[in-house]
Amino acid sequence: MNPAQHPDVNMGACDLGDMVTPITPVDARTLVSVSEAVIRTASRAERKERTRQNLLDVTLKLIGKRSLASISLREVAREAGIVPTAFYRHFESIDALGVELVDESMRPLRQMIRDTRRGATAKGDIIRGTVDILGRQVRDNPDQFRFLSRERYGGVTAVRRAIATELRLFTSELTIDLARMTAGYDWTSDDLEMTADLMVSAMLATVMELLEIDKRHPEDEQVILERAERQLRLIALGMSVWRSAR
Repeated sequence: MNPAQHPDVNMGACDLGDMVTPITPVDARTLVSVSEAVIRTASRAERKERTRQNLLDVTLKLIGKRSLASISLREVAREAGIVPTAFYRHFESIDALGVELVDESMRPLRQMIRDTRRGATAKGDIIRGTVDILGRQVRDNPDQFRFLSRERYGGVTAVRRAIATELRLFTSELTIDLARMTAGYDWTSDDLEMTADLMVSAMLATVMELLEIDKRHPEDEQVILERAERQLRLIALGMSVWRSAR
């Protein structure tokens, strides 16, 4: 068969340009416009997140020695460098901002301690690892923990409930891990929860002591952490001989 007579192989009958659709100037402008729109959207999202974080940070500074209930939305907005109406683009109210502060303060601590118990970040002594994380977090974020300790019994109901919820989650997660660790002891769920609550209470007391350390005596921190470790070991020792009543 003569190739020139077959449309599929008669390449000489068509130009390469007929096989490729060129990008017209309009298409190029559209691509640039779309790219710029994506960049603008990302930039707006980044600016919004920075402003939101700034609101959280300035609030922590404002309540360093005050309660959350004592500050106003206007005061927070002024310190953050925005107009009061712009505040509502990020939070519904000061109470909502306070709830977010609770989450931002507690979630990383719960995650790190949970990972330590489950062997994700520490392969050795779980109790020592837990105490080390607790000490480091309080040392690095004292304003957050002062906020939690003050507002735990404070006047803002939503924040007080948020802290209580976080502590219940803390206890619940520890209860689940204790059940796994004491599988051979046939403990009741009530006794597991009681033990978890004792451990969480000991850690809360340790936080309060760490916050009261005199900066002129930083060596006191180690004394407090060593005592916290002994307290948790004493609870763990009691676990080894305790038998649940049926």
